[in-house]
Amino acid sequence: MRIAGRAACLAAIAALMSASPAAADYVALGDSYAAGPLIPAQIQPFGCLKSSNNYAHLAAPQLHQPAFRDATCSGAETEDMTAPQNVTPGPNPPQFDSLDADTKVVTFNIGGNDIGFSGIAESCVSASPFGSKCKSTYVHDGRDEISERIQATAPKVGAVIQGIHQRAPLARVLAVNYAAIFPERGVLGCWPQLPIAAGDIPYLRDKQKELNAMIATQAAANGATLVDWYAASIGHDSCKPPGIRWVEPLVPANAAAPAHPNLLGMIGASKLVVAAAGS
Repeated sequence: MRIAGRAACLAAIAALMSASPAAADYVALGDSYAAGPLIPAQIQPFGCLKSSNNYAHLAAPQLHQPAFRDATCSGAETEDMTAPQNVTPGPNPPQFDSLDADTKVVTFNIGGNDIGFSGIAESCVSASPFGSKCKSTYVHDGRDEISERIQATAPKVGAVIQGIHQRAPLARVLAVNYAAIFPERGVLGCWPQLPIAAGDIPYLRDKQKELNAMIATQAAANGATLVDWYAASIGHDSCKPPGIRWVEPLVPANAAAPAHPNLLGMIGASKLVVAAAGS
């Protein structure tokens, strides 16, 4: 009986060990810019609209880390790092659950959904290439609502970085910003593929830069390395022709979600991540 009991105990321990997830050397966190919605091939959980060709999947083999977890999920906000995200089918577990004490590299994109990126994009669509409908909506009474949202999101991004450090104290943390949607200069976009009025192009470009500047500030203040996807993507914005652009306009020509990175953008970001992780 004693031998049998010991054998049963060992078997139970072995079962528990086999059921526990293996330690991950590289963990990817973040929202749709990290997940890669509609880029082939989409992988589980399908409610996250996540691609096997997002930048983390492309970078992982080159980082020479034997274990990789992709916790990214389209629509994620900072709160979804520590709470389940309701997607269908889903839910997606808290993204921080993928971190552990052995994690060596972490990448993340976050903050865009906290400021309401999708709602801003929808409200700024214009039936005319002229005017400044969007700016008039968000700038009023001496206030800029988008700027206020960015400022309110700053401490949340800082808390995400601190949360990564707490759960993965040995990890190199790489904060990836958002690739360029709009042409870097001028007021001309590419209406109707990107149906934004000329008067709103400079405004929205400045708001994206403001969001990226906030991410850079939080990275510097909280011990993370910035991966400047935006700077690398200048000249590859959504108004460039297919085959050159890294981000699709609101009327995509490549397999990607509107106003999101395509495969070329993911390839570009993966090279930046590999370089930053090895520097």
